[in-house]
Amino acid sequence: MTTNDNKKPQKVLATYALIALIAIFLLNIFVLPGLLERSIKETSYRDFLMSLDSHQVQEVQFDTQNYTLYYTIKVDDRVQTCKTGIMNVSDELIDRIYTSGADFSNVIPTQQSPLMNLFVGLILPMLVFFGIGILLQKWMTKNMVGGPGGAMSFGKSNAKVYVKSSTGIKFSDVAGEDEAKELLSEIVDFLHNPEKYREIGASMPKGALLVGPPGTGKTLLAKAVAGEADVPFFSISGSEFVEMFVGMGAAKVRDLFKQANEKAPCIVFIDEIDTIGKKRDGNIGGNDEREQTLNQLLTEMDGFDGSKGVVILAATNRPDSLDPALTRPGRFDRRIPVELPDLQGREDILKVHAKKIKVADNVNFREIAKAASGASGAELANIINEAALRAVRDGRRFATQADLEESIEVVIAGYQKKSRVLSEKEKLIVSYHEIGHALVAAMQNNSAPVHKITIIPRTSGALGYTMQVDDGEHFLMSKEEIENKIATFTGGRAAEELIFHSITTGASNDIEQATRLARAMITRYGMSDEFDMVAMENVSNQYLGGDASLACSAETQALIDQKTVQVVRTQHEKALQILQDNLSKLHELAKYLYEHETITGEEFMNILLRKPEGISDAATN
Repeated sequence: MTTNDNKKPQKVLATYALIALIAIFLLNIFVLPGLLERSIKETSYRDFLMSLDSHQVQEVQFDTQNYTLYYTIKVDDRVQTCKTGIMNVSDELIDRIYTSGADFSNVIPTQQSPLMNLFVGLILPMLVFFGIGILLQKWMTKNMVGGPGGAMSFGKSNAKVYVKSSTGIKFSDVAGEDEAKELLSEIVDFLHNPEKYREIGASMPKGALLVGPPGTGKTLLAKAVAGEADVPFFSISGSEFVEMFVGMGAAKVRDLFKQANEKAPCIVFIDEIDTIGKKRDGNIGGNDEREQTLNQLLTEMDGFDGSKGVVILAATNRPDSLDPALTRPGRFDRRIPVELPDLQGREDILKVHAKKIKVADNVNFREIAKAASGASGAELANIINEAALRAVRDGRRFATQADLEESIEVVIAGYQKKSRVLSEKEKLIVSYHEIGHALVAAMQNNSAPVHKITIIPRTSGALGYTMQVDDGEHFLMSKEEIENKIATFTGGRAAEELIFHSITTGASNDIEQATRLARAMITRYGMSDEFDMVAMENVSNQYLGGDASLACSAETQALIDQKTVQVVRTQHEKALQILQDNLSKLHELAKYLYEHETITGEEFMNILLRKPEGISDAATN
């Protein structure tokens, strides 16, 4: 701590003492006398004599300077101080007081000796105030100037330290990220057995960077490292380095690495490192707090000896924004991707979280994992928790397959909105709209099977939805598959046009998704004859939604817009043709959905494959 930092408590204490002295002075002059006078009851001289004759007076005091007599009487088991005016003190009055049994004494403190008044009114309060000041100084020194977590803890890191599995999380509690666990296990093993690595001449990476979308378990993996390693584990967020004063973040970095070197071997985990690790903009004279903190972090990672066993872990979902100096070899040598889990990973994650609740014996986690395609680990944990909550609401003591399937829909589309009642006309429109999606998907090749269709409104705003579930995991999409998806998205609007000869706002989300896919075919996937394999669009922040920006001329952008409209229009026309060719099935399925509100994939296929029956076309009337 610097000399200036040491002087701060002394200055605060001096200011506090000055304020205390002024407060004592004003208290003695203005406040205490007034309070004292307020507590004394003023009576007449006759009342005093009557109380004296009735032997109620206990103590008497004369103030000859002010011609005042003070006395005390006992009223209802309490002593009351009174005063009255007096012209002179005669021998007769003194004899009368002695005869009543009253004593002469100091009734009011103003009549104490000057020395006692000085002690009680000035010295004693000062001693009390100075005692409080000393305690305040100690508290400030401990908690405000240098203590951990204080409001003015300048230069001290707020890292939380976990030692010997205090987090309670092990690698066995983390599923779906086998590759990441393997790489982190190697780091833990090096901390436990460094000699076998030194024997061959190998050295562990100074830093490992965990990258991936939100909710995939980056922080959970770091906590699992803390649970597995028998070494100190420092955990801190990148935002905690950012301080109000310039230079304080760099001081925290220095203090963090100083503690780490003292307790080596150990692990330091910095969460959301992109807060301080963003690319430097290169402006001349740049000297902001974040840049100084980053510079200090780079220096510290170069300065410490990796052979001591100090390993730096960091997590971010914005790796593209990190400064290249931070991710180069010698600093964060190892990049560990923590991606969204695949089918087997989702099943394993569901089983891990299902151990925390009671589930039925016949639950098929494989089917739940299929339906939850694209879900992160955090969303899968939420699905399990929602299933348990639904079971409690329904009065069951364990979660069933139906609870888990409903919880998937809750995470995807929200809760059922029972208060929203559709009119008969709107309900019929939504029925044809959703069957339009499902029928177009079912009549095309390379489309995911229909799993469920419902027209029950959800809190997300959806009046209904069609769920498709792939049998397996797919990592590539062909041009034909993307076109089929676009056609499926346009199937709802196509059904409205075909049956009601009108269109509604219900296709807004379908239009958005179809347009995004069609534009990506042209600008990113090279699926256009005009542009061949030329990228017209750049994607940044791939883990946070993928912000896209066009990298072409205005003329090319106009052409891209035309081609996007052409792709969507072609698939829209294809969807209309499919529904026209299967008009009887469209009526039959829509009627069934209108009556039952929900159709399973199995029911949908049974109706689709059975022979046509004579169904009255009420919708065309």
